[in-house]
Amino acid sequence: MADMEFPASEGIVLTHLVVSADVAASQQFYAGVLGGVTVMEGGPTIVKLANSWIIINEGGGPTEDKPEVILDVPADPNQVSAFLNIRVADIQKVYDEWSAKGATFLTPPIDRGPEIRCYMRDPDGHLIEVGQSTRVLDSG
Repeated sequence: MADMEFPASEGIVLTHLVVSADVAASQQFYAGVLGGVTVMEGGPTIVKLANSWIIINEGGGPTEDKPEVILDVPADPNQVSAFLNIRVADIQKVYDEWSAKGATFLTPPIDRGPEIRCYMRDPDGHLIEVGQSTRVLDSG
């Protein structure tokens, strides 16, 4: 837990929860394929990925603080209401590296004008966008 950061007196830390049917497979994907670092194993497993964390946990039924909510893997991975978005500096390099490590992309990177992007899925079917901005930022 020493590698984890928490807000001290103010601010926020953004994390992304992934419900997984196979936590070990998801840990391998987010750490081994995408290059994250596992900072906690078990229930839940936490992988530090770039400047954020992926929390991987099994699904479960309602709790006192979410009395009607059930956490589960996607029933239909083609119907999505939210997804992880990863911005990279060189999308072709990342696409080649992650594909070689076993990532499953829906398509190769596609130039869409202001960005080049493609999508992949994690072991449970969660959608992940990978994109590179083509905009030139004014440094002045």
